[in-house]
Amino acid sequence: MDITTMRIVVTLASLACFLGIWYWAYTARNRAQFDEAAQLPFANDD
Repeated sequence: MDITTMRIVVTLASLACFLGIWYWAYTARNRAQFDEAAQLPFANDD
């Protein structure tokens, strides 16, 4: 396996990882958790 093939494999693995994280972040079942986490800075500490 030469360096060009290795670069292609690493690029494709990085793309697959990015798409997996993107899919996980934008699925509907995670929306409630992310909406709750987005409101944490505005929560009162009282």
